[in-house]
Amino acid sequence: MIQVHQISKKYNQTTVLNIDYLEIPKGQSFGLVGNNGAGKTTFFSLLLDLIQPSTGHITSNAIQINTNENWKSFTGSFLDESFLIGYLTPEEYFYFVGDLRHQNKADIDVFLMQYAEFFDGEILNNKKYLRDLSKGNQKKVGIIATLIGNPEVVILDEPFANLDPTTVNRLKKIIKELAENPNCTVLVSSHDLQHTVEVCDRIVVLSRGQIVRDIQTSEETLQELESFFAL
Repeated sequence: MIQVHQISKKYNQTTVLNIDYLEIPKGQSFGLVGNNGAGKTTFFSLLLDLIQPSTGHITSNAIQINTNENWKSFTGSFLDESFLIGYLTPEEYFYFVGDLRHQNKADIDVFLMQYAEFFDGEILNNKKYLRDLSKGNQKKVGIIATLIGNPEVVILDEPFANLDPTTVNRLKKIIKELAENPNCTVLVSSHDLQHTVEVCDRIVVLSRGQIVRDIQTSEETLQELESFFAL
């Protein structure tokens, strides 16, 4: 589904990402972990054509991301609140994203009903602009908007940050359900090792822009990761 070919990103003379080859099969739930500055957000930014690579390229479903925009039709993502439109209400934003993905208002209303528990009465029908919501509630909106139109690729950067424990558990349930769909490839980056292990089939560890671990999730994975980051 996603293939990375000799991708690198440099700022001035500093290399912040350098991956020779990486393949993420269709239907895999893929976790990306690493310390601050490891290159996680840079990698996701390259996946979404938000920045240009210094060398190499990434393909998604055989489409080269930085030269062809057709990948956008089957990709949903939320990296941070900059993806939102602050002067819209959550409903207006959901309808806006739905329109981009050929969903009418009735479609969106039905879609949103299944996330009532996740919203917990804090998102819809409150007549608040997105800019006035808490960081956690902004994240709720961004994550659910990502899922509109049933994208084949879902990319979430630090989805568990700023969420209370109850919402984290509900989000993990949502991600696990996505991962059960063989046609949906889920990519998650997080500082929280336990949450990532719980929702991902495979975990890649980045350090200083390079892959240093590539692990198929098992009962020993959390302990292995904790030992690695304890060094």
